[in-house]
Amino acid sequence: MKDFLFKPFEEMTEKDYETLGFKSGLEIHQQLFTSKKLFCRCPSGKYSERYDAEILRHMRPTLSELGEYDGTALMEFKTKKDILYRINRESVCTYEMDDTPPFLINDDALDIALQCGILFDCSIVDELHIARKQYLDGSIPTGFQRTAIFALDGKIPYKNRKIDIVQMSIEEDSCREVSDAGHLRVYRTDRLGMPLIETVTGPDMRTPFEVAEVAEICANVARSTGKVRRGIGSAREDVNVSVDGGTRIEIKGVPKIGRIPHLTYNEAMRQWNLLRLREELHKRGITKETFGASVSDITRLVKKAHYQPIRTAIDQGLGVKCIVLRGYLGLLHWQTQTDTYFSKEISDRVRVIACLTNIPNIIHSDSKGDTLTSADWQNIKRTVNAADDDTMVLVWGNEIDSDMAAKEIIIRAKEATIGIPSETRQALRDGTNGFERILPGADRMYPDTDLPPTRITEQRIEKIRIDLPDKYWKREEWYRRLKIPEDTIRPLAISKFANLFRHLVNEWKINPTLAAVVLIQFPKRLRKNNIDIDLISEEMMNEIFRSYKDGLLSRDGIFLAMKKSVEKGKFYPELLPRPISSVELEEVISETNNEVSKKELFYNEKRKEVLLGNVMNKVRMRIAGKIVAQKIY
Repeated sequence: MKDFLFKPFEEMTEKDYETLGFKSGLEIHQQLFTSKKLFCRCPSGKYSERYDAEILRHMRPTLSELGEYDGTALMEFKTKKDILYRINRESVCTYEMDDTPPFLINDDALDIALQCGILFDCSIVDELHIARKQYLDGSIPTGFQRTAIFALDGKIPYKNRKIDIVQMSIEEDSCREVSDAGHLRVYRTDRLGMPLIETVTGPDMRTPFEVAEVAEICANVARSTGKVRRGIGSAREDVNVSVDGGTRIEIKGVPKIGRIPHLTYNEAMRQWNLLRLREELHKRGITKETFGASVSDITRLVKKAHYQPIRTAIDQGLGVKCIVLRGYLGLLHWQTQTDTYFSKEISDRVRVIACLTNIPNIIHSDSKGDTLTSADWQNIKRTVNAADDDTMVLVWGNEIDSDMAAKEIIIRAKEATIGIPSETRQALRDGTNGFERILPGADRMYPDTDLPPTRITEQRIEKIRIDLPDKYWKREEWYRRLKIPEDTIRPLAISKFANLFRHLVNEWKINPTLAAVVLIQFPKRLRKNNIDIDLISEEMMNEIFRSYKDGLLSRDGIFLAMKKSVEKGKFYPELLPRPISSVELEEVISETNNEVSKKELFYNEKRKEVLLGNVMNKVRMRIAGKIVAQKIY
């Protein structure tokens, strides 16, 4: 590891990640498609930007059953956040606001969850026990999430090995964050309480690309039921990453699987660089025991400084503190991630815990940018008694926030002498990550006293097995034997229409390619016409194909049938053109030919093309164009 050279993302190989000791696992959250929420009877999936009321709350930690506080809860409490909830009366009730007890668990949601558990080859628990998981970031107004493990010890095939599915839980979703600035965090509550499942894999992935590929497999298994929500925000991945000598770091809420490789690469780089930073500190004789730092108020000293953020802060009556990190010269410019340095580790702590959210929120003497003049830094250095090998960090804010910021700067700098702190980190758009909170521990979980255990009987499991879909990779094998278009294979395998496709091909003997194109490619064409394809139901498509099979609808008329059905909300055969018979077609061609023969054409050799065009204008959607062309030519 000491001689290892971290390469650019594109140049890293499997051997490089093996040398690093790269390990990663997933926690995949997938919303279930139900009409109601998990523990109340409010509608699920009813999003709205409109709100009827606002509720202000403050969160505080509670002791676990062992009389201990969770570290994350204590960290959130230090932020002293005001939590504001924007409420739409159509999507929440008093349960979400913690004013009434929960209803019994939504049986439809539980059945979908159990079906997913069986598809992952898990062992299903025989009794469901609801637990409370503390969340003091305000994302759940109760301060805890209701969750229950329903499946254990599953497997999915990957390459030439199996990936462990450690456990699966059913739980309620959290609020949607609107904003987070200073000491105010704002949420919308429409998503709150929607049912979702969490699928936890083992730390079995050995490269960033493997993590993304396994995430895709897990997502597809759930989607293959046709009973999970699709679209932005309906599925979110938490990715756990570690390297040799490092620790488990959770990258929270990755919205797109395609972003996983860069995120996990950068986290591996970050841990490797932080381990090297620890080595450098130890070489300098700085350990947990010898670490030194001091704090001074230098507001009066810098009141005439030309650096605008500090000038603005002083004009607003705020103070400036200088934190001296003994022996840290140059180390705040130590690279951690791509184009990211150790100073950001410190800035993030200040932003999250001290709530100094205006960036920049710190400057330091290692900075190569334009901040204070050399004369200003020398003046500060003399005043705070900093040595030549020290680094000075400046932070500004009111007395309480700047004092909290100074403490967090010292804590984070001291942690660097120990190694890598266990954290939950935020996925950023550029592929790097930033501090979000201390990694939660087991202390935040405790039994829920409002809900009784739910018995999961063998009869219930067997009933679910009757309608269990095929594994999606088995579907894909069959589709390839049918020789349907390659670009329809994966989408169809995880589509809500997969069972209908099987019925169309096996029972009604519909051409497989036609069925696949209609079920997968036609909706894409409709979406380009700004039609809501979520309104296309299995029942609707079944009726359209029935009309086609019975000769009441032409092949070319299927697209029009789908369009009109969505617009009307139901399939109405009488609104569609019926197929034309051979006799009728001959009559139309003869009649049209007489019309064309009476016209003078500039290019007489184009007469048949004109005839074809005019005939098609009369019979379009009633017969395939190639049949008309064969008749004319």
